[in-house]
Amino acid sequence: MKAQEYQKAATRTLLSKPDFQITDEQVMLVWNGMGLAGEAGEVAELIKKGVFHQRGIDKEELRRELGDVLWYVAALCEGAGLDLAEVMESNIEKLKLRYPQGYSADDSRARADEQK
Repeated sequence: MKAQEYQKAATRTLLSKPDFQITDEQVMLVWNGMGLAGEAGEVAELIKKGVFHQRGIDKEELRRELGDVLWYVAALCEGAGLDLAEVMESNIEKLKLRYPQGYSADDSRARADEQK
């Protein structure tokens, strides 16, 4: 299949505009979700270059980028009416249930096998 053929076939399912109404609150959730993904990508890129390009990890830059990630997490919590402390606490409870003795590769594999 040629690229132009693919493009024509794939884009026949595109919408010219949304077929639903979206609120300002939803726009902000999307905005902040995309911002979080972008900042997480910057963290990943910093680490990738630090490790695989052997540049080392600039901890101050990592601190700044992680701060940006946290900013978007806080913004998403605010927009969704969630309390950040409760999100953090529920995450720890989830981890305790998954890994009561702490993480181990064996427990992780066993958990993955259970989900099949």
